[in-house]
Amino acid sequence: MKKTNNNQAEETKNLNKAWTAINHFFFEVFDIKTGTDKKGTIEDIKEKIAMKGNTAWILVFSILIASIGLNIGSPAVVIGAMLISPLMGPILGVGLSIGTNDIDTLKRSLINFGVMIALSLGTSFLFFLIPIFRNETPELIARTTPDVRDVFIAMAGGFALIIALSRRSEQTNTIAGVAIATALMPPLCTAGYGLAIGNFSYFGGAMFLVAINSIFIALATFAIVKFLRFPMVKYLDSANRKRIARMASIVAFLVFAGSLYMFFNLFKINQFKQSAENLIADIKKSGINIIDEKAEDLDYESNSVKIYVYGKMLSSDEINYWIAKLPKYGFTNTKLIVEQGVDSDLMINVENLTELYRQNQKVISSRDESLREKEDKIKLLENELSKFYKSQIPFIQISKEAQINYSDLKQLSYSNQVNTNFSDIDTITVFNAEWDKSVPKKDLKKDQLKKWLKTRLNLDTLIVNQN
Repeated sequence: MKKTNNNQAEETKNLNKAWTAINHFFFEVFDIKTGTDKKGTIEDIKEKIAMKGNTAWILVFSILIASIGLNIGSPAVVIGAMLISPLMGPILGVGLSIGTNDIDTLKRSLINFGVMIALSLGTSFLFFLIPIFRNETPELIARTTPDVRDVFIAMAGGFALIIALSRRSEQTNTIAGVAIATALMPPLCTAGYGLAIGNFSYFGGAMFLVAINSIFIALATFAIVKFLRFPMVKYLDSANRKRIARMASIVAFLVFAGSLYMFFNLFKINQFKQSAENLIADIKKSGINIIDEKAEDLDYESNSVKIYVYGKMLSSDEINYWIAKLPKYGFTNTKLIVEQGVDSDLMINVENLTELYRQNQKVISSRDESLREKEDKIKLLENELSKFYKSQIPFIQISKEAQINYSDLKQLSYSNQVNTNFSDIDTITVFNAEWDKSVPKKDLKKDQLKKWLKTRLNLDTLIVNQN
């Protein structure tokens, strides 16, 4: 019995050791306190707050590049702009100053944040003011309606950047800086686009997204600064220190409360739209023809979902059936608005036209394929013909020149002689020359003629026979 107790105690001891080792391993994996350079991090953040001089120009050019990328719908160009963008300084300065009760840095950060917004909006506004650059692209429209995923992008970018900065590595700073630009540059460009075309709903939606991203990036910075216990700014006047600390705490609380409200509101909007999309998908599966919904048809503010039915008209019983199923999708006091009015005959005509269009597209596609095949054959024949002409000798011109150069030449002919050694086949150009009987040293003349023909025709080998 005593031996059994000893074994159990040994097993318990081994389990405790294993558990301690596992805890230690994961602590080392996720530990961000070890190696933190607090003083250096504060210096780096304060150094990058100012938006003036070269930083201001870099911001202007990066916003211009991003605007061009959004205009042509090129994510690669937008990413290139993010690599050089200096957007992170003022926002990190706000989070740091609130976390360390540094009221002077807070004022400086807010002023430079305003300068950053003004430069960005001004640059994108002037670019999109040019008429040829005003076309709407999916890249632009995607930044006019924030959702809950944008919050996660902003927070992840903020956490990544402040953790990277606490290690003071230029490479990680650059990579994390791109995360900040990912959240801020496209909506800033879209806001300028909205101003340029006079669409204030675009401008408002994009600026709301900028506000969300800025607040949550600053909030992430504040959280890491507090977690790493950065040193608080001390003031000689204790009463002033307490007042500033109280003010910073109030600002931090208001930012945190506002962030939670924004997050909750965006979460509810996202949940509403997802439920509405699930409802519409199920209605379509039941055989009801619905025109694809637009963003304004799923109205969270008025708590309504509008669908447009075409083809077969829905009876009041069918409409009431789907209204009764709304609670299943998480809707409470939600109005389902069904717009219909297209009759069956028109629907049949639409389907017939659609089928006719589909058949025409097939015919056009097969015709295009046939044309491509014919074009390929023509190109092949042209290449072969070109090779043939290149291999041909301009015999008429050669004969005229030979008659001028060699007045004793009575007759000249040529042919291509095909030879084989039963492993390779070779084609050799052969000339037959007939000289006047009075010509002495015909062999010498033949050699001269051969050299001239090789030079004139740019041939390495040829044969000259003479009679």
